[in-house]
Amino acid sequence: MAASMDKEYVLITGATSGIGYALAEVFASHGYGLILVSSVMSHLLAAQCKLKAEYAVPILIYEQDLAVNDAAFKLYASLKADDVRFNILINNAGLGLIGKSETLDADRELQMLTLNIISLTMLCKLFIAEHQQSGGRILNVASIGAFQPGPYTASYYASKAYVLSYTQAIRYEAKNSGIHISVLCPGSTHTAFFTKAGKPTPKFAGSPERAAKAAYHGLMKDQEIIIPGTMNQLIRWLPKRLKMAAVAKMKI
Repeated sequence: MAASMDKEYVLITGATSGIGYALAEVFASHGYGLILVSSVMSHLLAAQCKLKAEYAVPILIYEQDLAVNDAAFKLYASLKADDVRFNILINNAGLGLIGKSETLDADRELQMLTLNIISLTMLCKLFIAEHQQSGGRILNVASIGAFQPGPYTASYYASKAYVLSYTQAIRYEAKNSGIHISVLCPGSTHTAFFTKAGKPTPKFAGSPERAAKAAYHGLMKDQEIIIPGTMNQLIRWLPKRLKMAAVAKMKI
């Protein structure tokens, strides 16, 4: 497979729908080869087929559930076995759970935390270690909720706060290495998040395409924190108590 790696590639987790798929479209439109990662092969094949019909770029697919232990290492092992190289990592895969903390299914919550925190961290760790000489870019997807506590989404919001803090820290550490690291903090977006959680999508939700375009341009400009939409940028600075009350009202 090494012979096909003659252009820049971007690896995108959670790439078959929502912001992940929109990011795949944006990068393909700029000529990047794609490495799509998802936990469901049928979704990967469908996304690959759809993207190939629109863009003349190579598209590789990898089935890997990142919500299980050692998932990041298993994915990297598969990539190494195929001699696949990439210089942009996008940690987009994520899961959210809605409900009172004590009522959430413990196994499902552990899967969420593994996906949102552990796998993201390990993928960053592996990427940075490998690209100390060659440089590269990382985009971690957090949420506008990273700036506040989230009643009835307590561990989800906390996981995104981790992503924000962790990304800012490793960005500082990597500042002289040629590795550029950004974090995307979108607001409510028309994705499968609310459907999976059994809640209606907010009327003010933005489009994944808008978030993806903002993410691409922000990443290429080495912007530290990327917040799509003027309203979301303003929400960031509202008092936490006000935002907490609004979040709680949306979730119950």
